[in-house]
Amino acid sequence: MELKEILFINYGISYDFQDICDGVEQKISNRFAEVDRIRDANQLKVLVALQKARLSDRHFNGTTGYGYDDIGRDIIDEIYSSVFGTEDALVRSQIVSGTQALAVCLFGILRPGDELLAATGKPYDTLEEVIGIRPGKGSLKDFGVTYKQVDLLPDGNPNLKEIVNSINDKTKMVALQRSRGYSYRKALCISDLEKVIQAVKSVRKDIIIMVDNCYGEFVEHNEPTNVGADLVVGSLIKNPGGGLAQSGGYIAGSAELIELCANRLTSPGLGKHVGASLGNNRNIIQGFYLAPHVVSESLKGAIFTAALFEHLGFETSPSWQEQRTDIIQAIKFNDKENMLSFCRSVQAAAPVDSFVTPEPWDMPGYENPVIMAAGAFIQGASIELSADGPVIPPYIAYLQGGLVYANVKLAAMLGAYKILY
Repeated sequence: MELKEILFINYGISYDFQDICDGVEQKISNRFAEVDRIRDANQLKVLVALQKARLSDRHFNGTTGYGYDDIGRDIIDEIYSSVFGTEDALVRSQIVSGTQALAVCLFGILRPGDELLAATGKPYDTLEEVIGIRPGKGSLKDFGVTYKQVDLLPDGNPNLKEIVNSINDKTKMVALQRSRGYSYRKALCISDLEKVIQAVKSVRKDIIIMVDNCYGEFVEHNEPTNVGADLVVGSLIKNPGGGLAQSGGYIAGSAELIELCANRLTSPGLGKHVGASLGNNRNIIQGFYLAPHVVSESLKGAIFTAALFEHLGFETSPSWQEQRTDIIQAIKFNDKENMLSFCRSVQAAAPVDSFVTPEPWDMPGYENPVIMAAGAFIQGASIELSADGPVIPPYIAYLQGGLVYANVKLAAMLGAYKILY
């Protein structure tokens, strides 16, 4: 059966609308070629790291209990450190989310009297209670760590002058968020982050720069640590897990900072020496190997989605022509029912739970009701196809992930078709 027949018979998408989508796909072919070039460079970067570490099948075996002498776990740290160009890394399946990985860094490094400066505006929603922006028990605020925030300029760029002016004697760490999160603003490319890092370091070299790298790994040729960031942090069920890692998070940076983070994750004196891998090593390593390819599939899906919805008159961010630095595609619907319809179409296009109808709900860690379409093999894995967003005006849906381009394309087509017809 031909592709057009499958789309018509199984999903009801008319042949005329499929022709429109084919035209959109032809228009964006040059962008796909650019994505492929970045993919190939990052793929070889990972391959070189695996080879230099002398990866062998013995590293796939897991440990139990304390996890002493887990050679697989240790070689994963070495591989991540090599790819991110850092002295050391902490990669653990026991880190349950990107939020926890960031919290490990914040609580591991900051001390009473220190100040945290967020230089890219308010951080992602789930960090608000960690910092103490929103009331929460056991926040940094409770431990005497103060917080200051510099919003982005109206054009979405960092306010370098205000960032520099906000640094004082108490400033211990500057936090940067690469991705847009649930903010309708551009994600920050590596060159944007580099400008902030240089501005901060020009004032005081001892200030620690931590970058929330979630959704950004392998989208560009470089990572934040290649341009001066002291720490880079992310989740294994996003880009670097390649769709295979079943849980986990990573922190990469200087050896001194990684030791502090490891002591926070386990305890002082134990640090990186414990943490049983419990059979997760193979999936973590193989997922990291596949990650550049999987990220490229996701990016192609995002570019197609942007181009299709722009063709139909919707506002998107980024546009299909813009440079990409994360895998998130925002679509502004300005209509509640259209937003919900789109997210439900993404769910209907998913390989798992395609029969489920997502509804908005009060999701833990979020201030407003959120609708979340996510038919994933791994719960919450946003490198897999998903679409979500807070159900508030102007009703923006955030599409991310997709292990396979054809599946993301289907979701976009189905979402657009349901709204139009």
